[in-house]
Amino acid sequence: MTSSSSDRNVPSVNNVASEKAVLSGMIRYGYDAFLDVTGLIEEETFTIDENKVIYKCLFKIFETSQNVDLTSILSAAQQLNLSEYVEKKDVLNHIKHLMNYDVHVENIRQHAQKIRKLQLTRDLQNELRVIYSSLSEVDGDETVTEIVSIPETRIQNACLKYIREDNSTTKLIGKDLDEYLDLLKANEETDPGVSSGFPIYDKAIGGGFRRGAVDLIGARAKCGKSTLADNVALSIADRGIPVLILDTEMSQEDHWNRLLANLSGVAINDISSSKFNKEKQLVDNVEEAAEKVKEIPYHYISVAGKSFDEIIGIARRWLFKHVGYNDEGRMNDCLIIYDYLKLMTSESINNNVAEFQALGFQITQLHNFCVEHDVPCLAFVQLNREGITRESEDVISGSDRLIWLCTSFSIFKARSPEEIAEENLGNGVNRRLIPVVARHGPGMDGNSIFMRMTGELARLEEIGTKRDAERIYREKQDGFPDKEEADQEVSDSSGGEIDEGS
Repeated sequence: MTSSSSDRNVPSVNNVASEKAVLSGMIRYGYDAFLDVTGLIEEETFTIDENKVIYKCLFKIFETSQNVDLTSILSAAQQLNLSEYVEKKDVLNHIKHLMNYDVHVENIRQHAQKIRKLQLTRDLQNELRVIYSSLSEVDGDETVTEIVSIPETRIQNACLKYIREDNSTTKLIGKDLDEYLDLLKANEETDPGVSSGFPIYDKAIGGGFRRGAVDLIGARAKCGKSTLADNVALSIADRGIPVLILDTEMSQEDHWNRLLANLSGVAINDISSSKFNKEKQLVDNVEEAAEKVKEIPYHYISVAGKSFDEIIGIARRWLFKHVGYNDEGRMNDCLIIYDYLKLMTSESINNNVAEFQALGFQITQLHNFCVEHDVPCLAFVQLNREGITRESEDVISGSDRLIWLCTSFSIFKARSPEEIAEENLGNGVNRRLIPVVARHGPGMDGNSIFMRMTGELARLEEIGTKRDAERIYREKQDGFPDKEEADQEVSDSSGGEIDEGS
């Protein structure tokens, strides 16, 4: 440290030698050294005032591709209005000292990483002071989640950029490929994701819900998206795979009624109104269903009114407490379901950009969370009115941003009585699921999945594809099978049967 800095308030968590080594390396080895540390360090990475100023000057020099010497440093200082400071005798001596400081080019990045980690340490120290102050203002009216979120959110945000940097170093694409290939060869053929319980949908999106990805399903209000969410959750939890539903609408009792109806065959209204008590067999069925629900790893929490930071904190704690890691240090299989993210009409978006941007931020955070923890998420979104008739990605306002952030986007919609009567394609087929965008799967190329929802039992069944139904209907009308289309549908679909009734 130079004499000019000896009497200043320099943070105790620092490494002056490494700071000097980084700056000396940039001065002595020029742009190559700069490229090796750029993106890793910034002005605040340095703790000595002179070092901060010199870094700013060097950054200015490299922006204009100049060679580094005393003249170019002074010129950069002039452009930055720092000449008066840099031309001080002790600062000039410090620069000359750095020019002659002994550092090897191969060690510069190591020194940069060291002072970057010390910057993280200082940031955490500062956050702890803020956390202490914030906790001092807690008056007891807050929820436990809100209190826990105070330190959790601040620490997470402080660490996030540093954590990402740990994975930012490039490497040859072929590195470790042999180990990955050996792993693939040792495994039996399996889908790369967690199955939704709907085989045709799984195939369309590329083998189920993949780790590190958000799959998005859009639907209009009162279409049955929560029933779809419950059926997916029940199918996965029944296989012993933990599921968490982050619910913005339904109460725990609503979920209980739906699950009990689905598993017992007793109508939801008969359960919620206690009418099932009149018949012993129905009581037995409901009690048996209740025992089943208690055994499966199906987790629920209402997140209505909670901030998104709180919700992310809840999901993180659930992963650590109820999912955990395997022997290889990888998060075990699971699924997080977010029901739901509400979209606005295009008019309201134009009038209130901030609100729409907040929605984009939420989906971004969901995606980042899934990548960070290597888990899949199924999120639901409410369509605008255009979603009633159109079946493309532009039925959601701001679709470019949303589709870019999601691994797949599908539309879930009800078939009107008029549509059912006009098409006459399948008895009881009252819902369609249309995979519109699928990054990892074949999609359905304009085709859609026919589904039957039995509302009173909160059940949803995958029946087949629309083209299946059309082919069967034509065969009934023509009196002979359409072999070419039948063969094509065998390869396109992987489950379910179309009801041939009219």
